[in-house]
Amino acid sequence: MSSSTPRLVAVMALMGVVSLSLAGCNTVEGLGKDIQSAGQAVEKTAEKDK
Repeated sequence: MSSSTPRLVAVMALMGVVSLSLAGCNTVEGLGKDIQSAGQAVEKTAEKDK
């Protein structure tokens, strides 16, 4: 086992964590946009039915 192997494993693990974090942020942002558009639809319906 080379002395650089633990460093490589640590770098790969860090890259995986960063990738998952970025993907999670994108998913949360998309969910927020979906909720916002649903709220706007409810608001339009309420305004129309006044």
